[in-house]
Amino acid sequence: MKTISTCVHAIIKHQPFLDDALARNIINFSSLAADLQPQVEKEMRKPVKQGSIIMALRRYHPKRNKFTSKNFSKLGDIIVRSGITEFTYVNSRNTVAKKAELLDSIKDQSGVYLNYSSNFQESIFLVSTSLQPTIREIFKDEKLVNVSDELSSITIALPEKNTQTVGLYFYIFKLLAYDGIPVYEVISTSNYFTVFLEQDYVNQAFLLMNEIKSKG
Repeated sequence: MKTISTCVHAIIKHQPFLDDALARNIINFSSLAADLQPQVEKEMRKPVKQGSIIMALRRYHPKRNKFTSKNFSKLGDIIVRSGITEFTYVNSRNTVAKKAELLDSIKDQSGVYLNYSSNFQESIFLVSTSLQPTIREIFKDEKLVNVSDELSSITIALPEKNTQTVGLYFYIFKLLAYDGIPVYEVISTSNYFTVFLEQDYVNQAFLLMNEIKSKG
């Protein structure tokens, strides 16, 4: 049975910024209750008093993030790369062979960038802009979904045991979101995390991360 408390708690859990602010005890419950009241009443399908919402908020126990700005100092070097183009193709029976052909064609080229990822439906190639003609030629018979150029990337060396660190990615995305920086693409490995941004945002994002890292 849905109660006011379960309704309020469900709303908060789906708003990570709000959950984080509650964990830091920086939100006025009365103001938040007034803000949540229309949504709670819609969910409950009946009038709900603000006092009942305040009581539900007091019963809510947010999980405190284990990753804070102090942990940011443990991150490694921040590397910026510009001049990146993303190609997205629909997967076909030839995709793997085409990828191998692409890798073979650039094996003797130094300084070029290539990152590849795929799911069941599509394959994405993030490459140096200079490789555009090569990509287009090799994949000319494949179905092209999208091309985006003038992208830049920021790569961050992750600390040891990063896979066991709760909230690491949330903290990074929260910083970017607070500053209104949209993330175009994300790729991560065991030891590195890379965000791809439109070129207009890369300097702002780099300065933000470098500032937080230095203050950690």
